[in-house]
Amino acid sequence: MNSTSNATKRVVYNDAVVRAFLLAAIVFGVVGLLLGVIVASQLSFWKMNLETSWFSFGRLRPLHTNAAIFAFVGNMMFAGIYHSMQRLLRTRLGSDFLSWAHFLGWQLIIVCAAVSLPLGLTQGKEYAELIWPIDALVAIVWVIFAINFFLTIAKRNEKNLYVAIWFYIATVVTVPVLYIVNNLPVPTSLLHSYPVFGGVQDALVQWWYGHNAVAFFLTTPILGIMYYYMPKAADRPVYSYRLSVVHFWSLVFLYIWAGPHHLLNSALPEWAQTLGMVFSLMLWAPSWGGMLNGLLTLRGAWHKVREEPVLKFFVVGVTFYGMSTFEGPMLSIKSVNALAHYTDWIIGHVHGGTLGWNTGMAAGLFYWLVPRMWGTKLYSVKMADAHFWLSTFGMLLYIGAMWVNGINQGLFFQALDAEGFLKNTDFVEVLRSGQFLYMMRLIGGSVFFVGYLIMVFNLVMTIRSGKAATDAVDVPVHAEPAPVSAFALLFSAPIVLSTVVIIVMSAFAMAGPISSAVVAALGVLLVVVCALYYRRYQAEKVRWHALLEGKSLLFTVLVLVSILIGGLVELVPSIVKKDYALSAAAAKPVPGATVAVPSRYQQIPSTPLEVEGRDIYVREGCYVCHSQMVRPFRHETLRYGDYSRPESFVYDHPFQWGSKRTGPDLHRLAGRYPNLWHYQHMRDPRSTSPGSIMPAYPWLHEAKVDYAATGGKLSALKVVGVPYEADTIARAQDLALAQGRIIAEDLAKSGSVTIAPDSEIVALIGYLQALGKLNEPPPLTQAQPVNAPANPPVDPKGGK
Repeated sequence: MNSTSNATKRVVYNDAVVRAFLLAAIVFGVVGLLLGVIVASQLSFWKMNLETSWFSFGRLRPLHTNAAIFAFVGNMMFAGIYHSMQRLLRTRLGSDFLSWAHFLGWQLIIVCAAVSLPLGLTQGKEYAELIWPIDALVAIVWVIFAINFFLTIAKRNEKNLYVAIWFYIATVVTVPVLYIVNNLPVPTSLLHSYPVFGGVQDALVQWWYGHNAVAFFLTTPILGIMYYYMPKAADRPVYSYRLSVVHFWSLVFLYIWAGPHHLLNSALPEWAQTLGMVFSLMLWAPSWGGMLNGLLTLRGAWHKVREEPVLKFFVVGVTFYGMSTFEGPMLSIKSVNALAHYTDWIIGHVHGGTLGWNTGMAAGLFYWLVPRMWGTKLYSVKMADAHFWLSTFGMLLYIGAMWVNGINQGLFFQALDAEGFLKNTDFVEVLRSGQFLYMMRLIGGSVFFVGYLIMVFNLVMTIRSGKAATDAVDVPVHAEPAPVSAFALLFSAPIVLSTVVIIVMSAFAMAGPISSAVVAALGVLLVVVCALYYRRYQAEKVRWHALLEGKSLLFTVLVLVSILIGGLVELVPSIVKKDYALSAAAAKPVPGATVAVPSRYQQIPSTPLEVEGRDIYVREGCYVCHSQMVRPFRHETLRYGDYSRPESFVYDHPFQWGSKRTGPDLHRLAGRYPNLWHYQHMRDPRSTSPGSIMPAYPWLHEAKVDYAATGGKLSALKVVGVPYEADTIARAQDLALAQGRIIAEDLAKSGSVTIAPDSEIVALIGYLQALGKLNEPPPLTQAQPVNAPANPPVDPKGGK
């Protein structure tokens, strides 16, 4: 039958799980912001570290970022998705059991993170610090979420998928791809592992994940929330359906390529850096298209912004989305990145997105959703207004302080005198000059936190004034329309033309000087074909994308293909090149002879003691404040030593390049200071570096290393490619203690220090003294011809 029936069915939404995620988000927002205030105070007052291991900056900062991203934004995101998709699809969630399993599993992950990170149980990778059993739990819970999500779509009572659902689909399918690839482990125990990738490969994979975690966890789902709740709050339709289509597909395709812009001017291959920079600049257009689509939705409703707290926060959120997506591509320009990277400018940029975009949208969602979920009105509009102005002031003070301090730091480090040497040689001087701005950050963050607490009180009073309310809707039972062939959609003109465009762009990128002209000509022809098709599309009123929206499986597959293209193109070439030690840079011919000598920059596998020292370095979060990447700039090589090469990190699992320098770069630290200096520096940093804000680490001088487990760690590293001999693995404990005794004896001789050779401080000193150590090539007379025996045969005729 093609006629429409008058029959209806009653759909009761599952709002209980929405309320649970909503309450969890509000609570964890307090936790994440409180941790932010604490770590900001530790940078202003080093004594706030309390000389306690679990309260030190290096351990609390990852806890702060994980609480803000996965606990606060994660729970808010799930609340918004589960609430809006039921209304958009006019159906109950796919499974009540899966919904609650998802909720309880996600909270269990957060609790595990809250316990493990302060204990120093970490993988040492930004935004991916959780140890491998928790990673496995994340994957399981996400699968539960995905099944529930697609079950809901499968039983929907609306044929077409609204724009918000598109962005939710992109999040659901992309996050597991990113998370699993970046967190592939080789465990050494239940609480420790090494990543499969190392060095340059690990850096590329990590920031492919790190950048796109921002894209597909902190951006696309929040855009979906914007597309649903902003029109609801304004009582206006979305400004442009066509713009939302362009926004979605261009964002999903382009975003995945931009990760390498976090590694500009580093040891990453130049082609990958350029690719990341170009695609980051291209992201300007779709990002601003989405921002304008959101703001222009308020046409004719701007008077409501004065009265409605929900719209105030949505406007600020969308505005900061635009600001952050302008600043991000700008920071991806190499010359700008050279100034800004490793400085507080990056901290300001990140918090513009988290405080402005994510928290602004979260506050708007809370103010809109809480009264409706408890069937009442907001307790106090005036308190919501006070929250808005306090959060806006605090946020601007925070971000402004970091912008000013970051530019000051960049100029300070780059300054050279008339003869081309460093003007500013003392690193601590820039910390002293920035203390006022660090205080401004602390004040701004505290004001923002106070505003959030006002919101929490307002929402609690709102909840107390009402009671839990569950919505239901009567849905007409329609006859199924004639199906549209998925095959016909897949091979329709838009997809075919899009595929050809991608192929032509790729060919142009790889073409030579002559062939690029041919490819460019094909590109012009392609533009003409697209224009002709568009005229036909307009004339025939073909709603191709509307038909695609009715095919949820095909839509999901196309999204997956869009994100996989960029990931495969960027990652596969780097991963296939497994060993930079075999590159031309790592085996240089000696002039006058066909011989090869090891590159002086080639990394040597760490000794057993150094492996344990490196694990301590990672555990204490030293990568949070110190980089291990000397960029190829004169001011950096003068300050830190020879610039870093790819082969210098071959055996680093995980890589430790860092992203912020609150302390100096450490890649060329080897031999710069005696053992006693390191011993005293870790016990009291101000005794060796007056004015330092680094926390003290007295527990390292008391705690012992379990060298009985070192052999297992070396075995795991051998699995991922570090060339340890079986004898070295078997004797790991003895070798580590022997090297430890050498360091302990040196400390006793130079400073009358009595320390056990198995102390953690001894292992850490061993690691620091090996950082970036250069290999001196053997004398020319010892170099042997390539592929020749060690002792070449003598020519019986006496020839040479």
